[in-house]
Amino acid sequence: MKRVLIGCLMLIAFAAQAQEPQWKGKFEQLDQILPTPNEYRTGSGSPGPRYWQQKADYEIAVELNDTNQSISGAEKITYHNNSPDVLKYLWLQLDQNLFEKESNTGKSSNSSIRDSVAAKTMAGQLSLYDFDGGYKIKAVKDAAGKPLSFLINKTMMRVDLPQPLKTGEKVSFQIEWSHNINDRNLQGGRSGYEFFPEDGNYVYTIAQFFPRMCVYDDVVGWQNKQFLGRSEFTLPFGDYKVSITAPADHIIAATGMIKNPQQVLTKTELDRFEAAKNSYDKPVIIVTQAEATVKEKTKSTAKKTWQFEATNVRDFAFASSRKFIWDAMAVKVGDYTPLAMSYYPKEGNPLWEKESTLAVKNTLEVYSKYTIDYPYPQATSVHAASIGMEYPMICFNFGRPAKDGTYSTATLQRMIGVIVHEVGHNFFPMIINSDERQTTWMDEGIDSFVQLLTELERYPNLDWSRGRPAGIVPYMKGDRSMMRPLMTSGEQVVQAGAEQYAKAATALFILRETVMGPELFDKSFKEYAQRWAFKHPKPADFFRTMEDASAVDLDWFWKGWFYTTDNCDMSLDDVKWFKVRKDEVTLENKTKTTTKGDLTANAAGNKPSDFSQGPQYFSVLPTDGRFYGEFANRLDDKAVISKMENKNFYEITLTNKGGLVMPVIIEWTYKDGSKEIERLPAEIWRINETKVTKVFAKDKEVVNVMLDPQKETADISIEDNAFPRVAQPNKFDELKKKSN
Repeated sequence: MKRVLIGCLMLIAFAAQAQEPQWKGKFEQLDQILPTPNEYRTGSGSPGPRYWQQKADYEIAVELNDTNQSISGAEKITYHNNSPDVLKYLWLQLDQNLFEKESNTGKSSNSSIRDSVAAKTMAGQLSLYDFDGGYKIKAVKDAAGKPLSFLINKTMMRVDLPQPLKTGEKVSFQIEWSHNINDRNLQGGRSGYEFFPEDGNYVYTIAQFFPRMCVYDDVVGWQNKQFLGRSEFTLPFGDYKVSITAPADHIIAATGMIKNPQQVLTKTELDRFEAAKNSYDKPVIIVTQAEATVKEKTKSTAKKTWQFEATNVRDFAFASSRKFIWDAMAVKVGDYTPLAMSYYPKEGNPLWEKESTLAVKNTLEVYSKYTIDYPYPQATSVHAASIGMEYPMICFNFGRPAKDGTYSTATLQRMIGVIVHEVGHNFFPMIINSDERQTTWMDEGIDSFVQLLTELERYPNLDWSRGRPAGIVPYMKGDRSMMRPLMTSGEQVVQAGAEQYAKAATALFILRETVMGPELFDKSFKEYAQRWAFKHPKPADFFRTMEDASAVDLDWFWKGWFYTTDNCDMSLDDVKWFKVRKDEVTLENKTKTTTKGDLTANAAGNKPSDFSQGPQYFSVLPTDGRFYGEFANRLDDKAVISKMENKNFYEITLTNKGGLVMPVIIEWTYKDGSKEIERLPAEIWRINETKVTKVFAKDKEVVNVMLDPQKETADISIEDNAFPRVAQPNKFDELKKKSN
């Protein structure tokens, strides 16, 4: 009865502790937060037996007007309703309406006056440029040419169907439109043109140029959240047939593969293009710099129409210019042999000819290793000023040398970084097709993480910081009122780059390198990519798959890194050194005169700041029979005590000051100069999330204890990570030395 009473009292005490305000529940499961599993999305994180997604096929004819920088076009959309729902209307995205005078983007943006402000800055804030932006929708018709009822709401357009679209049915309709192309130097934007005053030519990087279907899915229905400029695009997969009419001397890069090269390329260009398909060691120049320079001066007034086709893609974009140099090479990826290609004006050389296509190749190879083999026929990098933007099979990237062709290591690194990142977006979200509008980290953060793996593997001599723990520390120790959890819609994020890109990438890097280990992480991550390739994953699908494929409970990790703004700030508060007293002590003779170093003698003294006072001593008693309960066998106490007599025992006390629970990594430095790394899982904090005490037995004497010696956990304050405390250098003295 006594034992039952004691057990009940312990349970009551524990329950009371759990109800106290300081109980954070960091190790409680995410089940109550994540959506309930169902037949569409399972508890394992995989698509369910009744998973479905919509499809939208496009036939587009568009003309690029190089005289007044405008686009006009017509499209036929065939929409397949694979959902279990009956649809009475469809929603499309009109992203060009971002540039309308009455756009909510300008109305909802904050601005202020400051002295000595740049004219360009004020013109942008006040929309002083005379630009007639936005779509001009000329007609919306059914397949027979009859007008359809439609309603435009800012960047969204609703098309009402004459008959409800039932499950398994499809509907075709047509839209005619036009819009002016924005000058990216003035109006900004992800798409637009760059003007080169020295030769009077343009480089067009054209995207979001046609009305595009919204996603309709099992989680939110229509994803018709307005486009305000930051959060990017959520799109269904489909097949595209696109014809692009442009000046006859333009070279066009686009999503998909060119279907009429014989009609738009010269015999020499066509021969080079075919040669590139078998060149695996280096790029083949298809259009040379000298050839592009000649076209810059002649400026043809004739027109040509380029035809492209793309299968199972979520979007379409293109680039067009008579200034383009073009090179390409083949890449071997599993059973696929895609082309890696680059298009760039002479202003990009010699850097782009040397590095761009090789960076595309490196990206396809490394990303394929960690996810799925790259399935598309090509991947293209286009050079444009001050932009990094991605679309299926094509991306627009910055990185421009000085006018004399020279460039710094920093320019080289930034250019390689942006190409790897934007080409990498072919995997996230172009193939593993997450909802960019709502969960930015699922494409930007995951892509930045695999980008880092690619950079470290293929460019080890450059200094890569984004995604590594040390690189995120300045952000993590900043003002929390300016931070948002990763599970925040992109439009509400204050520091998008630091959070949705860098913090998410760092979280995954730590998860791989420190929490799970590369082998287990890589298997789970690849499982996620394979499960959700060409589908629409949500955060719960990622979280659940990573745990399902690894047998690692990561709910504490997702909660800390993705649902809070907590940081890692562990403190090594105390280290006590103990040894076993060698005098025999029995149950009948428990009291002895204490001597220097005894546990009781030091208990009331000051806390030692180092190991110079020697160890404290404690007694180990023979085991009382009551500790065995009903067991009949007994431990050899003398043998156990004998093993302990020459050991050094170190009791460490840790405090979690930042709120983010993380694994504990301890480096022990011994008296003989040797070192040992000991790793404790994050679950050490599961009973007390703010303070833990643990004893370690060591054969050798310790002279130094260090937390996180290799800076793996993004700990924001390392001055309290060592015992004895290491004096921090005086920053003023350091600056003074540098100035001298």
